[in-house]
Amino acid sequence: MFDSILVVCAGNICRSPTAEYILKNALSDKNIKVSSAGLTALEGKQADSMATELARSRNVDMTAHKGRQLNSSLVNNNSLILVMEQRHVQDLCARYPEARGKTFLLGKWLGDKEIPDPYRQSREAFEHVYELIESACSAWQKYL
Repeated sequence: MFDSILVVCAGNICRSPTAEYILKNALSDKNIKVSSAGLTALEGKQADSMATELARSRNVDMTAHKGRQLNSSLVNNNSLILVMEQRHVQDLCARYPEARGKTFLLGKWLGDKEIPDPYRQSREAFEHVYELIESACSAWQKYL
């Protein structure tokens, strides 16, 4: 069904890398490529230290992550694009009309729940977002 998933957020250092690595772990037995990018990426930057620490505490290793900017090649070469907020769907599809029909909220199966940006917020905010991402990734698995 889907052979490649691109997870997109704004800066590509908190939410999308977290979802990318959770999905990579969850789908390791399937032949599905998972990657991430940002609409306004902090290119070359490692994942946020709080996001990395929380992931590590749950046996998810994000240390290899480097932020990268979304581009038409990434849009065209992925069969499913998952984003964090409705405005990301709108922005992405406005920039890349070819993304229509394959771009969905990561929280689609949680009642179209949006996942807020925890960047520069408290540990509690990051924990809340991590739990949302984990739940959303889990909900997507039966469709992948």
